[in-house]
Amino acid sequence: MSVLSTMVFADISGSTALYEALGNERATEAVTQVTQWIGDTVESHGGRVVKKLGDGVLGVFGDASSAVSAMATMLRQHQSRQDRWPQPLRMDIRVGVASGEVVDVDGDCYGDAVNVASRLCERAGPAEIWATETTVLLAGTAPDVWYRKLGMMDIRGKAELLMLYHVEWREDEAPDSLTMQAALVSNFAPADSILGQIQFSWHEVDRTFTSADAPVMVGRAQHAQLCINDPRVSRLHARIDWRNSGFVLTDMSSFGTWVRFEGSESPVRLRRDACILHGAGHIALGVSFSEPSAPVMSFHVADGSVHLS
Repeated sequence: MSVLSTMVFADISGSTALYEALGNERATEAVTQVTQWIGDTVESHGGRVVKKLGDGVLGVFGDASSAVSAMATMLRQHQSRQDRWPQPLRMDIRVGVASGEVVDVDGDCYGDAVNVASRLCERAGPAEIWATETTVLLAGTAPDVWYRKLGMMDIRGKAELLMLYHVEWREDEAPDSLTMQAALVSNFAPADSILGQIQFSWHEVDRTFTSADAPVMVGRAQHAQLCINDPRVSRLHARIDWRNSGFVLTDMSSFGTWVRFEGSESPVRLRRDACILHGAGHIALGVSFSEPSAPVMSFHVADGSVHLS
């Protein structure tokens, strides 16, 4: 059974040079101590170490916020530790973070998020954390963390470009030069503490939820808050969370979700991915808008709240 999880891949940057400088024995001891410390940090922040791969650690977290906070804290602590180490022993850590559906098989993890986290780690520079947009949306506000948008990038093994972010963990970095959490939704909803409201209408069913009710599950299952009895809709098809004073729609289905915003002819396809609901438009569940009988809900946002009708 697949579960929405956040994967982190952290490895030591420049370990080859470390072996050249210290020799195999001393370098192996130093690398082993650091990878053990990385694993301990993952577990102390509520994550689980899936495996250690030479100079790298693969970990899994149940929620994106814990993963981002753990990795930011880890790099801050590592920077402080390195300041006390002699120059030949100093080594940087780089991190990739990705969220998505993950399958656990005998303690190992499989899924697109595992591969993407590894690829982001490869692309990140020393002492950098790279994350997918889905992770950033799901993480919401993390203490002492800001996000800088890197743009759409090609990731090895992915057919489509991904929107990526750099997670800034340095406490002395000026936040006004960065994309802060609130700015991610500043064009869609007020970045303050007001409660949002979201209303659904499916055939003759009309339901209203507030941000305090989130997460709201949408699907064919009887226990879903919004039960949609259509065979093309997965049992637990989508989840709506309240993040940064906005509603985030996350697809959890077998066949996908399509969101078409008013004024745009091109729908956004979500496949185990997330987007912020804003403006007005329609949502198709299980099949695209090209199918005339597709289960479709309309929505619109007004006064800082999301309204699906």
